[in-house]
Amino acid sequence: MLDLYLIRHASTAPNVEKRYPRPAEDAPLSALGRRQAAALKLPAGMAYSSPSARCLETAELAGCTAVQHVPELREASFGIMAGHTWAELEAAHGHAPAGWISALSDPEGHGGPPGGENGADFHGRIHGWLNTLPDSGTVLAFTHLGPLLAAMRLTVGLLAAEVPVCSVAHLRRSSASQEADWWLVSLWPGPPDSGPTQEAR
Repeated sequence: MLDLYLIRHASTAPNVEKRYPRPAEDAPLSALGRRQAAALKLPAGMAYSSPSARCLETAELAGCTAVQHVPELREASFGIMAGHTWAELEAAHGHAPAGWISALSDPEGHGGPPGGENGADFHGRIHGWLNTLPDSGTVLAFTHLGPLLAAMRLTVGLLAAEVPVCSVAHLRRSSASQEADWWLVSLWPGPPDSGPTQEAR
């Protein structure tokens, strides 16, 4: 049996500003984020992380000393949306951003934000990483909102969820033979002061 804990990184300045990170931006955790990460209570296990500073710092403060960097766990590429808040995007593009995100959230979709990833490619890399996991044990994966939601779509079919920063999704797989063997054990909403940050990744 495999227990997989998907951990969304703790708070950063872009999260507080409710904007998508700028191109090449790798914001560190804020003071609030460092407190959130230090408050995480996680089991011992093999630790993987997106190469992003905010994920690696969350892992370190959560007590993980040996962490494997996994490029597949990086956030989606948002193209034209990068650096903007949702309000700014709607002011500039009307209803189009909602369609871009919907397409990016479709594991078989070939649309997405202009200049960014499409749904099929994004979910494909998450699916590829899931297929590398061991048959049993405990795995901790420090990642971003997009990959966390994508993993839950691919494993338990959960299409959408409110997942504040520093939340933890606990998934379990009874065997390595079929994706249908996955189920959602719990979804922890993060420390009490994390708050909703649905528009920031």
